Amino acid sequence: MKSAQEDAYLEFVAERGKALYRAAYVLAAGDTHLAEDLVQETFSRVYVHWKRVARAASPAAYAQTVLIRVFLTLRRRRSTGERPTGRLPDSVASGPDTALRLTLLDALAQLPPRDRAVLLLRYWEGHSIEETAGMLKLSSSAVRSQGTRALDRLRALLGDSLSDLVPH
Repeated sequence: MKSAQEDAYLEFVAERGKALYRAAYVLAAGDTHLAEDLVQETFSRVYVHWKRVARAASPAAYAQTVLIRVFLTLRRRRSTGERPTGRLPDSVASGPDTALRLTLLDALAQLPPRDRAVLLLRYWEGHSIEETAGMLKLSSSAVRSQGTRALDRLRALLGDSLSDLVPH
């Protein structure tokens, strides 16, 4: 890669790295190592096609789409033996909403990968139905119906526990 292109790529990585990691963390249901692997794979694929990506209308949207597809591909593979465990990561999150975040991440971990992807794109990242459909290669109506079902599943998993965690 030429120096100017390499500089532009490195700037892109610095700008989008944290946002992609947060999205990967949600997709990976709190598995920090898997989230790091997803981001690394995403940036590797973006690097290979950087000339084309840099000319795209939204390189950030391209990277987000790659992240989602890498995640879904990984989850479809039967050969992957890695599974989330009940153990907490080495470092404990802190803050006023720690219990809420952990409860939500635990509930999201119980959803199928595509449901998690739809919820992440629509409600965490704030993408429109059409943008989400494009990233997941689904129709808009499929995104709407899958999102509704995923939210219903999430509500069923959370039950009354969520109201105990939300500050009044």
